[in-house]
Amino acid sequence: MHKPGRHFLQIPGPTNVPDDVLRAIDHPTMDHRSPEFGDLGLRALSGMKWVFKTAADVVIYPASGTGAWEAALVNTLSAGDRVLMCETGHFAWLWHRLATRLGLEPEIIPTDWRTGADIAAIAERLRQDDGHSIKAVCVVHNETSTGCTSDIAGVRAAIDSVGHPALLMVDTISSLGSIDYRHDEWGVDVTIGGSQKGLMLPPGLSFNAVSAKARAASDQAALPRSFWSWDEMFAANRTGYFPYTPSTNLLYGLVVAIERMQKEGLDAIFARHQRHAEATRRAVNAWGLEVLCRTPEHYSGALTAVMMPEGHSADAFRKVVHERLNMSLGNGLGRLANRVFRIGHLGDFNDLMLAGTLSGVEMGLKIAGVPHARGGVGAALDYLSGEISATAAKAAA
Repeated sequence: MHKPGRHFLQIPGPTNVPDDVLRAIDHPTMDHRSPEFGDLGLRALSGMKWVFKTAADVVIYPASGTGAWEAALVNTLSAGDRVLMCETGHFAWLWHRLATRLGLEPEIIPTDWRTGADIAAIAERLRQDDGHSIKAVCVVHNETSTGCTSDIAGVRAAIDSVGHPALLMVDTISSLGSIDYRHDEWGVDVTIGGSQKGLMLPPGLSFNAVSAKARAASDQAALPRSFWSWDEMFAANRTGYFPYTPSTNLLYGLVVAIERMQKEGLDAIFARHQRHAEATRRAVNAWGLEVLCRTPEHYSGALTAVMMPEGHSADAFRKVVHERLNMSLGNGLGRLANRVFRIGHLGDFNDLMLAGTLSGVEMGLKIAGVPHARGGVGAALDYLSGEISATAAKAAA
């Protein structure tokens, strides 16, 4: 059935792709061995270093974030190596499962999926590891299934406080370009990213930012690798090329997306995401519903997961919103299936888009018969307009 108007895609990725990025992807396909492609490749690689805030090497794969997870592990580890992970949500659990399938021995620190990584527990487990059998600590920076972030600088400090040599690997798939992240400053060894969220591209590109320590570990790693091999990528990337056919048209889009980000500035981008997240939480609170993340210091700027009242189906609510209002909201994953819905507010997104999104949620709650108080949209608008007024007053002073 035809639905008039533009579909509101408010899942936490893939996100809306800006028109100029779409037009860039629409360029005629380039010869990936031409001099022009070498220039494009160098621009993309240099731009991604800026996004990661790193001087280290960055690898770009024609793959989803899952591929970049695997690349981080197979390039640095050997069969039977122990890996310490923190189960902050569904995607942390999936990374754990992938590690198991590769022949690693992951240990997982559990949480209730309503908070970020347990830094004290990470430090204690590493303190117990006198023989340094744990070779890597893997943490999801922004858990897309829960709307909880983790303190990566704090994790690095915990590793250093006990003098442990484990590599630090961080998944930034839903935080890169949306939430403040600093690969070099925070001492991360491998950072994993994806194209389809804060970078405002379709799915299809993923990334590893690789420290010198991780490169050294790759010389000793014995897990099989071919497609994911860093060495072949680094060698080809020096001149902007790839060892196999890259996603040429997505690279066109990536360069334009990075140029957009550079014009706005990373600090402004991060502040915009935090504003929208705070406005969304105020709406949720006004509705009398509960934000899944229960620790304010771990609130996500990229998405908000909302708990449904007891006895009400999140999936039934989402279906009403999709069919009646032409808007997609994120579903609950894993142990949160049918218990939460997720509002994505990341990427190419502004105040009016958020107002429309929250209006759709409030209308959907009423149509679906979900118990709630009125006024969530108003609470968000009061906050947003107050922030705008305060910024204007500061600029005029």
